Amino acid sequence: METNDLYADLCSIQSELSVPKGRNNDFGGFKYRKAEDILEAVKPMLKARGIAIVLNDEIIMGEKWTFLKATATIQRGASSISTVAYARHADEKKGMDAAQITGSTSSYARKYALAGLFAINDCDDPDDPEKPSREMKPIPMPPPQQMPGIPGMKIPGMPGAR
Repeated sequence: METNDLYADLCSIQSELSVPKGRNNDFGGFKYRKAEDILEAVKPMLKARGIAIVLNDEIIMGEKWTFLKATATIQRGASSISTVAYARHADEKKGMDAAQITGSTSSYARKYALAGLFAINDCDDPDDPEKPSREMKPIPMPPPQQMPGIPGMKIPGMPGAR
């Protein structure tokens, strides 16, 4: 199979796949989905097309923080398509041991890697502190002459440009 065939099948899966947020967080008052929900919905579609899915995690050590990088890959023969997502690994979390913290960080990053791969819209993300309103309003922009620039940057056609 050629890579284009895999992309065509991925496109079909993306348009067919529906993974509603069927879980409730009573404490936070929102609905959510888990990586397992996405996998449960997509596995039959992948199997029917002869496509395998593989999830991998990697710990990334930063200077101050540690991150978990999750990679979601679909593969058929020599062709593959991957996406990655990152989640910050907490040093400690009340009521959890180290393995549980890593496991929850992995689940979180994998969910977003899967959502990216299968184009799952998460517009009602509970982690978004500024939930968008239903009505989009344009943001007025000042005229270009009044916009702050980067020191030393010259834009042709702008006042002061050479």
